[in-house]
Amino acid sequence: MDRSIQISLPSTGEEEWQACREPLMTGWLTQGAKVAAFEKAFAKRHGVAHALATTSCTTGLHLILAAMGIGPGDEVIVPAFTWVATANVVLYCGATVVFVDVDRATNNIDPVDLARKLTSKTRAVIAVHLFGLCADMDAIRAIVPAGIKIIEDAACAAGASYKRTFAGALGDAAAFSFHPRKSITTGEGGMVTTNDGRLAEVVNMLRNHGASVSEEQRHKGPRPYLLPQFNLLGYNYRMTDLQGAIGLAQLAKLDRFIEERHQYAEYYRETLANLGWLRMPVFPENGTHAWQAFVTYVDPTKSPMTRDKIMERLQAAGIATRPGTHAVHMLGYYRDRLGLKPEHFPAARDCDANTMALPLHNRMKKRDYEYIVEILHNL
Repeated sequence: MDRSIQISLPSTGEEEWQACREPLMTGWLTQGAKVAAFEKAFAKRHGVAHALATTSCTTGLHLILAAMGIGPGDEVIVPAFTWVATANVVLYCGATVVFVDVDRATNNIDPVDLARKLTSKTRAVIAVHLFGLCADMDAIRAIVPAGIKIIEDAACAAGASYKRTFAGALGDAAAFSFHPRKSITTGEGGMVTTNDGRLAEVVNMLRNHGASVSEEQRHKGPRPYLLPQFNLLGYNYRMTDLQGAIGLAQLAKLDRFIEERHQYAEYYRETLANLGWLRMPVFPENGTHAWQAFVTYVDPTKSPMTRDKIMERLQAAGIATRPGTHAVHMLGYYRDRLGLKPEHFPAARDCDANTMALPLHNRMKKRDYEYIVEILHNL
């Protein structure tokens, strides 16, 4: 039988199917009671005061920047090795992207380069918890002056923690993703978290066209026939109640999903340790890795072939792989807009060329992992 092991598959089933029944039967499909329940449960799980559901992590990050009043003339620091959306949201606000390099071992922001890039125009730093490993928040806080906002791009980090504090509660605000490649999914979707009540209030209005009250509040209020006030220029970034219902079902499985992924991440580490050309991801000693992805590093000085050739061989064997992510400064738009070259951020360049994500998700079986390890050893 031909093998076909996907890089990622969402783990959904009867619970998610049944969760959609109530919104479909009641007819309340847009943001409503299910979204509110999902927000409350997500906030409790991550130890934050406020959680606000959005259409995606991208729109969540955009809302955070907009609510903070970041705009033209402001600089926002972004790691050069991340998904392009982390940089795009800065431009959506008319602000300036300032890239910093990353640590080749963790794939996360390099505090040394961060210190070099701070200026009088810096308004915020976006710390990405790439692949589910929290950034070194203590080092970042030691460098970033008071008054500069620290925003977590926690797209990959639902359930992750750093020194007993959960992702989402480590900065001034955070945004999570529920894309199907993430540990838990709502199809598309995101979540903003913060302990800042005023910021949460503004995000809440901005995601709903700038309305002073939500549609649910208006419909359940004493005068549902009157439209709310609109005192802000807002967006339509609301999550649907169908997604909220699925999110509740998925969130109940999050801890089990992470534990299963950790178990097989350990299996990879133990069985691939003797491949001197394949470096394993960092396993944190002071927190919990969410294991959104298991991203290795192919050492080009020791490997029997290039990273891309290895990926080609694995694909031929029925094993899907992917680069970890991309170096944003090497993408055509940013390269041309900012006049950047690959060597400007050498660690991000090297991670772009040499990282390789192996399949790791909750629909895989032990035999799948055994087969992947066997193929890698046979290279």
